[in-house]
Amino acid sequence: MMFGGIEAGGTKFVLAVADDNLKIVVREHLDTTQPEAMMPVIIDFFTQHPVTALGIGSFGPIGVNPQQADYGYIKKTPKPGWADYPFLPRLQDALNIPIYWTTDVNVAAYGEMLAGAAQGKKKLVYITVGTGIGAGIIADGQIYSGISHPEVGHLLMHTLPDDHFAGVCPYHQYCLEGIAAGPAIAARNGRPGRDITRDDPFWQVEAYYLAQACVDLTLTLAPEMIVFGGGVANQQQLMPLIRSSFITQLNGYVDTPPVDNYIVHAGLGNDAGIVGSLLLAKSLVAKTVNSPAV
Repeated sequence: MMFGGIEAGGTKFVLAVADDNLKIVVREHLDTTQPEAMMPVIIDFFTQHPVTALGIGSFGPIGVNPQQADYGYIKKTPKPGWADYPFLPRLQDALNIPIYWTTDVNVAAYGEMLAGAAQGKKKLVYITVGTGIGAGIIADGQIYSGISHPEVGHLLMHTLPDDHFAGVCPYHQYCLEGIAAGPAIAARNGRPGRDITRDDPFWQVEAYYLAQACVDLTLTLAPEMIVFGGGVANQQQLMPLIRSSFITQLNGYVDTPPVDNYIVHAGLGNDAGIVGSLLLAKSLVAKTVNSPAV
């Protein structure tokens, strides 16, 4: 059997097909444009490379509740053409195969649990920090969702006393994404994070907010591990600063594993999402995951 995966990101899509051992045999990258241009290419890819099941991790917000009319849809988004788009129904009509549908951060979290830094863990949070900030939550080995999927990137932040940055989120201003994602970094500094030197004091500010999110997640979810991925989180100087700030902000209130083993980089790097989507596709056939599939 062959399994398919789609990591549908805000800037690029990754399409992949893997064999029964989940070895990727073909992969394609697409720039994220409007769905009218992209969907025929995606459908053609999986028509040329037939698969038994497909796993999709999509940028959000998306409808994840099978009991709701918006299940399988991309919901409110500023990305042109994608708001209220029936992503899952469109693919299901064209391919007629089982499909696991969830968020891009959820598939990355699942990939990290089974094949990355969190192997052996059943309770974890995966946080991606890049153009946006999002998080996937694994509870007892299963992807967690409630009435919708979690939106950790929009946790409201307690700002530093001398931080007067207005934030860039049009909904919440001082949420984590609004003051710590890539666009916020660029707006705050007048240049993107990749152009800021490693010893710039700004990184302590960035680490403070990411560590604050780790404290919030530790106190609410008590995970076994917090895994960071994404372009901003890949800055080498950032992880030690996050860990240090986390220890300070948590202030010994609850016990956690040693911080070097608790707040970690993604073991799969940029492949976490596509690996997770393939694993979820295979799980549909193996029937080992309780999945909202169609």
